[in-house]
Formats: sequence, C-alpha cells, structure tokens
Amino acid sequence: MPILFSLRRASALALILATSGTLPGAALAQAPAGQQSPSAPVSAAVPPETVVARINGQPVTAADLALAAEDPALSLPGVDEAAKQNLLVDYMIDLKVGAQAAEAAKVGDSPEFKRKLAYFRDKLLLDEYLEREAKKAVTPEAGKALYDQTVKSMKPEEEVRARHILVESEDEAKKIAARIKGGEDFAKIAGEVSKDPGSKTEGGDLGWFTQERMVKPFADAAFKLAPGQVSDPVKTQFGWHVLRVEEKRTKPVPTFEEMKEQIDQYLTRKAQQDTIVKLREAAKVERTGSNAPAAGETKKP
Repeated sequence: MPILFSLRRASALALILATSGTLPGAALAQAPAGQQSPSAPVSAAVPPETVVARINGQPVTAADLALAAEDPALSLPGVDEAAKQNLLVDYMIDLKVGAQAAEAAKVGDSPEFKRKLAYFRDKLLLDEYLEREAKKAVTPEAGKALYDQTVKSMKPEEEVRARHILVESEDEAKKIAARIKGGEDFAKIAGEVSKDPGSKTEGGDLGWFTQERMVKPFADAAFKLAPGQVSDPVKTQFGWHVLRVEEKRTKPVPTFEEMKEQIDQYLTRKAQQDTIVKLREAAKVERTGSNAPAAGETKKP
C-alpha cells in the first residue's frame, strides 16, 4: 500500500498539519482497497446545519466544515474541491475523537489548559472585534475619499517604453548598434543575440518604466533619447546595452478600480490600529513588579 494512503487513513489530522499544500488531489480522492470511500463532498449550497458525520453521537455539520476550511493550515492549495471536502470531513472526525478522548482524560481541568483556553479566547475575541470595526471603516465613500486624496498628491512622472539588447562586450555592442542604425530590425537581432532572457523573446521590449526603476546609466540614456532613436553602447553592472526608445508619456494615474484592493487593505489596517490605540488610551493600565510603566500608563504602588 502506498505510504500516502496509509498516512491518510491513519490520521487525516496529522496528514493535513504535516503536509498541508503538498498532496496531489488524485491521491486524496481515493481510498485503499477494502476500505469505505470518503463521505461525499459538502456543497456550498448545503444548509449550514446539515450533519455530515457523527462521532460517538456528536454531530459534525456543514458549518463546522466551513469553519475548518477557513483555517490557513488547512488551505491545501492545488487540491481539488471534492478531495479537499473529503479530507476536511476526515480531519473533523480525527479532531472530534481526539477531543472526546481528552475530555475523558480531564485534560481540560488542568490550570495550564485553562490558561491556554483563556489566552486563545481573548485572542479570538480581539480578532473578531477588529474585523467588525474594520468592516465599518471600509466603505465605498471612505475608499473614494482616500483615492481622491492620494491622486491629488501624485506628482506627474515621465515614463519611457524601450527595447534593449544585452551583450558581454563593448565591441559586440558597437557592431549591433551599427547594424540597427543601418536598417536591420531591432527586435529580430534582440531575439538572436541578447543575453537578457526576460526580454529577448519579446524582441528586447522592456515595457513602460520610470527613471528610478532602472540602473542609473541605463535610465540616463533612455530618458535622453527621443522616440525612435538608438543609443550608443551603454555599460552597466549587467553588461553592455544597446537600446531604442519606442515611446514617451506622462505616467497615467491609476484608476480607482486598479487601486481598490490596496485602498481596502490600507483602510482595514488603519481602522484596526486606530481601534487598538483608542482602547489602550481609554483603559487603566497598571504594570507591577519590575516592569517599567510605558508612556501614559500608571504603575501600581
């Protein structure tokens, strides 16, 4: 029996935690000969209260699976959805039988466990609270206002679209420049001789770039040329370049739609940070013992 199958049937929980994201979907979707196939995948259309398994009488619902699927440790990228759902059911079975055994052994009664439980409860409460506060802040109006403010602060930048050919020696670069200035096709020569693997298949095309994106000697040459002009050989730490400017323009302002994801991320982070600052400022914080009080806090006598 393949090792992968043996591990999976022995403990889906251990398999997920040990090899998350590395298992082929085909292997997960199969069961060894003589064993029952995994339960059918739970569709997103299934009501949350639908019971997908029972462990010693304790139900596991579709809502439980959905919650488990949100755990980053269980993301399993590259695994198809049906196989992932089957594995999540197996994981929940392992989780429940293990938790039931721990309850019977009174693991939860120890002071250490109670401290851990209190810590993770606080952490989960904080995460949920910050998520709620962030949702209040990430509105279309707030996003548009931030976009307008950002756009106003943007200074116009010149961009160049250029092609280049990279070679090892100045003599080779001079010969190439002469060939191009003599009428040969720049893109064709780039495809034949350029040492830049990223652009040679595109005829040396580098796309649009601003001056600070390129090393100084290359940028200086590119921004001095007029569209259609070919440079003399230019030396950088990468070798010798021959370049031709295709177009110049003022860099266009990105649209709101193009920036929306970044805007939402910024508003989320800011709302969460502001929330914590306000809560801390309003709280009576006392540090005891040898812990020095932080600014704005009082130290208990």
